[in-house]
Formats: sequence, C-alpha cells, structure tokens
Amino acid sequence: MGPFDSLLMWISQFLGEHLYEGIFLAALIETIVPPIPTLAVFPTAGFLAYQQGIPLIGLIPMIVLGATGATIGTSMIYLIALKLGRIVLLRYLQYVKVSEKKIQSVEIWFARYGDKAVFLGRMVPVIREMISVPAGLLKMRIPKFVFYTFAGSCVWSAGTILSGYYFGEAIGFGTSIIPQLP
Repeated sequence: MGPFDSLLMWISQFLGEHLYEGIFLAALIETIVPPIPTLAVFPTAGFLAYQQGIPLIGLIPMIVLGATGATIGTSMIYLIALKLGRIVLLRYLQYVKVSEKKIQSVEIWFARYGDKAVFLGRMVPVIREMISVPAGLLKMRIPKFVFYTFAGSCVWSAGTILSGYYFGEAIGFGTSIIPQLP
C-alpha cells in the first residue's frame, strides 16, 4: 500500500469517527495546504453521514462547518495578500512564471467582477484557493470578502456533501464500509 492510499484510509477512518470536526479541518487545511482536496473529502463525509444514519437536517451543521473552515483558511490567504501588497507578491510570483502583465489582467477583471468573482470562485476547484489573492491585493473590504466567501463556500459545501449523501442512498449502503487500519 502506497503513502497516498494510506492517507486516504486515514482520512476515511478519521471522518468516520469525527465527521463534523473532519469537515471543518479539511476545509481549513485545504485553503492553506491544497493537497487535501475538499472535492474528495466532502462527498466522502456525505457518504459516511448517510451510512451513519444521519438525517438530511443533520447535514446542515456539516455544511456550515465546511463553509466556516474554508472562510477562515481563505481569509488567511486574503490577509497575506493584503499585507504583503503587490510589489512583494510580484517578486515571489515571478518564480512560478506569473508576470506583472498577468497580474494586471487579473486585477482589471477582478475590479470589474470582484463580488461575483469571490462568490462564484469559491465554487470552482483551484480558483477556490486563489481568489483570495486578487481580493487582498485590490483591498476588497474585509466584511464584504468574508460574506461572499462564506456564501460561496456554503454552496460548495452543500453541493459536495449532498452528492456523497445521495450517492450513499442511491447505492443503498446502510452498513459501514470504512476501511479499518491494522
């Protein structure tokens, strides 16, 4: 068994035992350390919730915790971009082949669609983590950023958690299939 398989088994087991905490931590960590994809964790959590007999109403706290974790994590990225500013960020982004011209085009686009970009960007993989950078660079007001981030994250959390829940219902797993570690 490879390290990635071991990680997936550990995540599944952790979620099975700590469903609500796991959702929050996965969302918080994903925005800071992208290798933990909520696109895999949230549907798994929904599936496990179905297996554990949690009713639909019990998914609401999971959705809110997922959105809260994502909002806290992505707000850290926003604050870093806000505090570092454009010049410092450009210096570091040159190492990953992001030019000033690319930054300018993103800034123009963001200035035009900022609110919508943050809301919709929280629902698109990869952009989910990156939308905080232009918001911070262009000094989007913090309350506005947090509101649109939380709202978009709620939609993302609901869609991904419910997809796992309904998948579990569709295939009719009523007993646990959580892998057990030796």
